[in-house]
Amino acid sequence: MREVATRAGVSAKTVSRVINNETNVNEATRARVRAAVTDLGYVLDAAAANLARVRRTSRSIALLISSVDNPFSAQLFRGVETVATHRGVMVFAASTEEDPAIEDRLISAFASRFVDGFIITPTAQDHRHIASLIGARVPVVYVDRTPAGIGADVVTSNNRESARTATAHLIRHGHTRIGLMTDHTSLETAEERRQGYVDALAANGLVQDPALMELGVATRTDAEAAATRLLDLPAPPTAIFAARNIASIGLVQVLRARGLSQTMAVVGLDDVGLSDLLDPPLTVMAQDAVAIGTLAAERLFARLDGDDTPPDRYVVPASLIERGSGELPVPR
Repeated sequence: MREVATRAGVSAKTVSRVINNETNVNEATRARVRAAVTDLGYVLDAAAANLARVRRTSRSIALLISSVDNPFSAQLFRGVETVATHRGVMVFAASTEEDPAIEDRLISAFASRFVDGFIITPTAQDHRHIASLIGARVPVVYVDRTPAGIGADVVTSNNRESARTATAHLIRHGHTRIGLMTDHTSLETAEERRQGYVDALAANGLVQDPALMELGVATRTDAEAAATRLLDLPAPPTAIFAARNIASIGLVQVLRARGLSQTMAVVGLDDVGLSDLLDPPLTVMAQDAVAIGTLAAERLFARLDGDDTPPDRYVVPASLIERGSGELPVPR
């Protein structure tokens, strides 16, 4: 930093102000400092700078997602990253794989590196011990699900209403035997989607058939197996609500392999890449994962800036996108 200051003809403190994006430096001086930084290849030592601050910050936050290869998680990351980048903050992301032990290990690892805050898609475990892992003064915002056992800011979608809307859409097109494919109902989102499915059946005078409900669909392999079981029933469904993107992908694969794409009505939850190019294009309840990530990051930075209002729940609605697969009538 002293070399940069000498090259730019300013004090080390001025260099620090420019590096830290403080406002009390005129543009001409700022330009000279930036030119010197570029010429000398200077990189801020965040750890050393951290030690010098009265209020210790690392300019980094941790994002714990269920799985990095899930499209929903990738879009969530994008929303968080956009807000953090604007603030000059790095995002460290890692996958819990829905395993509480991995979740605890990751939280401890990031806390030991003094990240400024956490955004977490919680596993199904009780989260009352998380404060001791993180530290009482480090803010946490939860996404997609409400953590068990504690009160915290939560940003999620309207899962139950979305599932009710998706199922009712299939009913409106004449279907009365509608299959459900969703994750383990120990997860809040999966249970809410199951409840929304049941709500729609009850509202239309339809009796739920447990044989039509495939729970525990956590992977694409699970989805293909679940779809196969539904199609092999003595009285198979005429429509299926795939209540997560992985379920939709596995279901579409099985329907295509069996030549049933044009006869089995399908509504998915979460949009899937290139879903509009399928035959027929996939009808979905599309969650806005980018908006969820954006709002979660904004809430976290508000907490870091001193917002001490009580924890709240924020809902980003999903929207029905009709493309063709959900509008197929009951086969004659």
